[in-house]
Amino acid sequence: MQTGGAIGALELRAARDGSRRLTGAFPYNSRAVLSDGGKTGRPKKEAFASRAFAYRIDKPEEDIHLLIGHDYDRPIASRAAGTFFVADTPEAVTFQAVISPELQKASYVQDFFAGFGAGLVVGISPGFRIPPQRVEPNAEETTEEDPAEGMALIRTIFSALLYEFSMVTVPAYKETKVEERSAGGVIIPESTGLQRTLNRWRF
Repeated sequence: MQTGGAIGALELRAARDGSRRLTGAFPYNSRAVLSDGGKTGRPKKEAFASRAFAYRIDKPEEDIHLLIGHDYDRPIASRAAGTFFVADTPEAVTFQAVISPELQKASYVQDFFAGFGAGLVVGISPGFRIPPQRVEPNAEETTEEDPAEGMALIRTIFSALLYEFSMVTVPAYKETKVEERSAGGVIIPESTGLQRTLNRWRF
């Protein structure tokens, strides 16, 4: 499974029922610098095209998780549990996680709250796979950057199988959005930082 990351504004709020609501947005069509190329190589950049994650998101029966650090032993929410709500638009993937009072007692969740409150755990990272070429021959492409902008190789992902989002400390993309809300409803926070996604260069 491939992973990546993005920094955003995270907001965590308590609801009347004792749960906590975490919302986020993962924008499409933004480039991340994944490698500067070192002394002799070429820089590498990556971007997700609009609705690149649509295949699994559009199937409610496909479970998608919210995790800490891509660790399935540290779950925050999931669609199968009815605590993770994901929506897809041409602009961004948005989500809301409901963290129950019972789950808030888990030590790893308390550690997340502490890291989040201290401004240390502020990144969002997706866990995904590129579908087999026999199924989706045009899932991705690598192109040359416009010489006027630089000399990077740019990987654009058009189709990916999304399995989870994770909260991380060191992401690749700089400006995704996560907020905590006191009420339901998936939102796209209004900010100039909405146009960023997340990932590392992978083959």
